[in-house]
Amino acid sequence: MKMLRLVAALVTALLAGCGSATATTGDPAPPTVGEAPQQAYAVGVRQFVVDPGGPRPLPVTVWYPATAGPPVVRPDAAVAAGRFPVVIYSHGLHSLPELHAPLTTRWAAAGFVVAAPTFPRTNLRARNFTRDDVRNQPADGWRLIRHLVRLDTRRGDPLAGHLAVDRIAAAGHSAGGFTTAGMFTSGHSARLRAGIVLAGGGLAGSFAGPVAPLLFVHGGADPIVPESVGRAAYARAPWPAAFLSLPGQGHGEYLIPGRPGFPQVLATILDFLRWTLYDDRAALHRLPRDAQLPGVTTLTSRLPR
Repeated sequence: MKMLRLVAALVTALLAGCGSATATTGDPAPPTVGEAPQQAYAVGVRQFVVDPGGPRPLPVTVWYPATAGPPVVRPDAAVAAGRFPVVIYSHGLHSLPELHAPLTTRWAAAGFVVAAPTFPRTNLRARNFTRDDVRNQPADGWRLIRHLVRLDTRRGDPLAGHLAVDRIAAAGHSAGGFTTAGMFTSGHSARLRAGIVLAGGGLAGSFAGPVAPLLFVHGGADPIVPESVGRAAYARAPWPAAFLSLPGQGHGEYLIPGRPGFPQVLATILDFLRWTLYDDRAALHRLPRDAQLPGVTTLTSRLPR
């Protein structure tokens, strides 16, 4: 709990003064399908472990829309009224969920529950680190989804009744992007309605099963996962998809508040999530405009108009 409060305090400091993540003085109205929330929520954060006694215990950090009140991010804050779509967020190699909090908390403030697992063999503190374990992480993502489906009906749990478990997206950065792609295989549940691959690519068997729109985001000068890898995955995706490129940028500096391209990346992701998980057509129509800034971003799109 002490670490959770420290992370919340640090993220709150990062978010201070940012309109996209600033809580309103009163709670927004409960969300409805067809129109995503337009006001920002305060953000709560909690942690739990999936399968704590199993061979692959999975610690999970969850950010969620909370009732109004300072600070912006509060451990175990009361959940806001309504049901919220869910985003499964996967970290990269030698990383942790809390290192992505400046991004994921903004998604929670926009009306999404973000559940981020700490993968057992690829996280920053893993005792037996191995990059080959990425191939097992899509199954971890599905374990988490099944856990959230059960949790939504668990009497007494703060999130029970607040999870729209029929409206789920998967997202991830770097190895987490490959993990995300690997969740979209033949026979995957239609609960998983969209995917966001940040500086990643496809895994064997990716992009099969029920239709799920995809968003790819990649730096044009990425030295770790070349942009060509991401574009190859985009070209292979059989569903509606878009590719947001940041020419001259590397492996993820555009995910850091204050860096060039961050406003466009954040706005594009939120438009995409609002469209795919809230069925908000206005967000889909805004996306091409929000995505592009001459000299900073370029957008290639096969999304419907």
